[in-house]
Amino acid sequence: MTKNFFQTFILLLLVTDPFGNVPLFVSSLAPLEPSRRWRVVVRECAIAYGLLLVFMFFGQHFLSALQLSEVSLRIGGAVILFLIAMRMVFPQHGGNSADAEPASEPFIVPLAIPALAGPSALATVLLFSSTQFSVALLHIAALTAVALVWLAVFLSADRLQRALGPKVMTAFERLMGLILTAISVEMLLAGLRAFIKSL
Repeated sequence: MTKNFFQTFILLLLVTDPFGNVPLFVSSLAPLEPSRRWRVVVRECAIAYGLLLVFMFFGQHFLSALQLSEVSLRIGGAVILFLIAMRMVFPQHGGNSADAEPASEPFIVPLAIPALAGPSALATVLLFSSTQFSVALLHIAALTAVALVWLAVFLSADRLQRALGPKVMTAFERLMGLILTAISVEMLLAGLRAFIKSL
């Protein structure tokens, strides 16, 4: 049980990539008064958490409506995670923060969506949807723990960026990308094994 919690926690942490999103949060919150920034951080993290929670609860219904099997979603999710990992290891010019800096207070976009609750994160939590209460509770606990990490990172984003510097932040994001690559490959192999057994 503890192992499953830790695996879910690590996967969600890698997919939402809070450390890689620090520059985006810093630039988006720069026009605001310091006394206002923490409220925006809490609000955006809460919106992202709520959206991911909804997808986690109604994931099975979504799959049933589209007539998708868990195996196909697992393989498709592995491919998406692999592509996301490749972008983390080999970032494009401009990185994740290529969007223009907002002139006013950000609301939902781009911080809650797509920085935290982006397509890859939404696809990942769909994998965690379960009808078993104990399993669902474990995944909710893991998501809650990840949301607390978001708050800790983004509330100290300014200090974190100044202390570590852009090079260390980039290196940390590359490391997270490498770990996510291994997870996506393992997920793909597990999906292929499940598909072969179903034949």
